[in-house]
Amino acid sequence: MAILTVDFGSTFTKAALFAGDGTLLGTAATPTTGPQTGDPRSDILDGYRALRGVLDAPEDARVHACSSAGGGLRLAVVGYERTVTAEAGHRVGLSAGAKVVHVASGPLRVAGVAGVAGVRRARPDIVLLVGGTDGGNADVLLHNATRLAKAAIGGHGGHAVPIVLAGNREVRAQATAVLESAGRPVIHADNVLPDIGVIAPESARAAIREAFLRHVIGGKGLSRDEAFGQLVEAATPDAVLRGVEVVADARADGDVLVVDIGGATTDVYSVITPEGEDATLHKDVVAPLWHARTVEGDLGMRWNAEHVIEAAEAEHLLGGVVDAESLRAYAAHVHARPGSLPRDDVERRLDLELARLAALVAVRRHARPAQPTESPRPLANVTTLIGSGGVLRHTDDGGRDLVLDAVLADHAGGWKVPRSARALVDTAYLLFAVGLLDAHDPALARTVAAQLA
Repeated sequence: MAILTVDFGSTFTKAALFAGDGTLLGTAATPTTGPQTGDPRSDILDGYRALRGVLDAPEDARVHACSSAGGGLRLAVVGYERTVTAEAGHRVGLSAGAKVVHVASGPLRVAGVAGVAGVRRARPDIVLLVGGTDGGNADVLLHNATRLAKAAIGGHGGHAVPIVLAGNREVRAQATAVLESAGRPVIHADNVLPDIGVIAPESARAAIREAFLRHVIGGKGLSRDEAFGQLVEAATPDAVLRGVEVVADARADGDVLVVDIGGATTDVYSVITPEGEDATLHKDVVAPLWHARTVEGDLGMRWNAEHVIEAAEAEHLLGGVVDAESLRAYAAHVHARPGSLPRDDVERRLDLELARLAALVAVRRHARPAQPTESPRPLANVTTLIGSGGVLRHTDDGGRDLVLDAVLADHAGGWKVPRSARALVDTAYLLFAVGLLDAHDPALARTVAAQLA
């Protein structure tokens, strides 16, 4: 039986068709459809149906899909201390495929950016409520549960925003009772920080995925057809991270780093097997996630092009640009016209230069420690760097080398560059498909992973 994997993106919907044995039969993409594009008569499944026709997908093809359409998964984290449980929740949220739009720590007030009003203004799809190690402080978690229960934080279609409760297990029942008494949907997870220095992401990741599928994806108004909610199995970044994990396991010759350069954000994924002192807790209050994702919401090839220039200037990277003024002008042009494509060789060169800077800054941020007292992410054993994103898929080998080789040679970035790494590009955009397939047939997912360029 053929298998069709689909990624409903905010800008493009992509699909890959596979034979039953995992052989890639074809890929296709089309602009994402739906009312969020400005056409109230459109439906997100219009593009999906068009892709089925382009790929000549059989009627009985098994379909697996993920989505970041409609702004993706927006998550607010409410925790105890900014450098401990709130930071742990932030990292877990990113690893679950969410865009973390707000982090609040300490007892929530009613007003102000740090209070309930700040959570409300962030317009989250889900709130991740954490706080206290198991058996530790309980007062802040219960206080924040009470504040959130009383808060008017509305979700899509007027429904209450679901709460994923992943804090001190000793007061889980009390916090649940407070939230449910106010009509808040609650999904339980194990504590993300059961002990100081120990971070446990898997249960909370699964709970966020459940909340996304049960409460969020069907309520974004992207489709009038219930089939859409039944198709989608994961947030796209969650599927991609799972795909990176499969690739790392299949290659088994070192760690894997992925840079995905998009129109609005640049995402970085890493799957690391720690060695030596990195494998044990030393001075880090919150242990690092060895399977991690960071989202740089100010680094994008179109919607945030001007911010790429600002960030590169702050990192002292513009000195290496041959014609910085032309690059500034080009960034302003595409920032104002996010649907534009390079028109000639000059603009293609500027587009690649913008991608190079976005990748450099994003990987620096991914690699550096979250707190001054913590350690950089150990990336020296990375043996495979995978580039993703339209700018890399639609250029030649020289353009890909310009962007990815710069990452591997960034000795001034404050992190240890890989000692020996091969760079490649996910030209067929298979990472999301690998992640989706792994949930159903791990052997098949490894077969697809082996087809990466």
